[in-house]
Amino acid sequence: MTVAENTTENNVRSALQEGAVVPETSRGERFTGYDVEAFEVPSGREENWRFTPLKRLRGLHKGGDAAVATGKVTLSVDAAPEVTVETVSREDERLGKAGAPGDRVSAQAYSSFTEATVVSVGADTKASKPTVLTVTGPGKDLLAYGHLQIRLAPYAEASVVLDHRGSGTYADNVEFITGEGARLTVISVQDWEDDAVHVSEHHVSLGKDSLVKHTVVTLGGDLVRVSPTARFAAPGGDVELLGLYFADAGQHQEHRLFVDHAQPHCKSHVTYKGALQGDDARSVWIGDVLIRAAAEGTDTFELNRNLVLTEGARADSVPNLEIETGEIEGAGHASATGRFDDEQLFYLQSRGIDEPTARRLVVRGFFFEILARIDVPELRERLEAAIEDELQAVGH
Repeated sequence: MTVAENTTENNVRSALQEGAVVPETSRGERFTGYDVEAFEVPSGREENWRFTPLKRLRGLHKGGDAAVATGKVTLSVDAAPEVTVETVSREDERLGKAGAPGDRVSAQAYSSFTEATVVSVGADTKASKPTVLTVTGPGKDLLAYGHLQIRLAPYAEASVVLDHRGSGTYADNVEFITGEGARLTVISVQDWEDDAVHVSEHHVSLGKDSLVKHTVVTLGGDLVRVSPTARFAAPGGDVELLGLYFADAGQHQEHRLFVDHAQPHCKSHVTYKGALQGDDARSVWIGDVLIRAAAEGTDTFELNRNLVLTEGARADSVPNLEIETGEIEGAGHASATGRFDDEQLFYLQSRGIDEPTARRLVVRGFFFEILARIDVPELRERLEAAIEDELQAVGH
């Protein structure tokens, strides 16, 4: 062992004795598992939890009595006629195939659900309309767990909307599994009441030459933490991860993404945009992309933009790109957090538009790129109206 290696080992050992957390050398080394007791109770110093206000999780991360379900969510389904919807027990052998939980709360959710919903589309079948699953929370001061799986057989095509509403505390895992050549569009909307806490992991497994467009929209809730992970099960997959979030005073909205390129000739593109207004409005965006040595021909890019509308709001944005092979098509990331563009405001005001209206127009334009990609007209109109309601407070 060299002097440098010995010094590093001593420093790591000393840091661990003092309670510090030493990060993984690779994002791909982070522990995953289905057993909640295999995860240590987080202290808040861990990389995976350092931005999350643990006290606001209502004991979800601690286990024991605090994590015992006291209620149930209500699930209503409006499915396309070509789509099969099943309620299954936790022993169903199809469950858990898209990926294992990556943190203690998600493992708690996996250990605690009693029944799951499986939505499937058969081979060479195209759904004639979006399938909408509305999840209504268990109610104020109640806790519930859930599990949902969306699976498309080879060359199937479907759109699915997950619409979250209501009150209470809810933790779940959602699986998306696509067969060869399948096309899946999914939109997950977090439009909770002000008291709600929602912690969710999304596990995306892409088959050969399949395409997934995954959109997360977060507007409501006291604390919302959504963690999508995309993994390629075979070459040729293409995943697009889109996000839109708007945090008001006191809200904590956290989005943690991981794209694991372990297969050759796959593509990923990430675009998340958020706005914040009001005291203690907080957003966190973490974007991890890992290109493994076997993933030759990868093409990837991730982008996060945040618009801080008032004093007292804070946005954290951390893009990470890890590359283990030089044989790629392209890789990059970009992140920015700022306030209104004074030139844009001046241009609009110089044409007779008052300042509050000008500010709303700027924010509307900021979100247009994401909203335009939502190809369910009724949902897009609803989200545009919700954002317009949020913007009524801008400039006042």
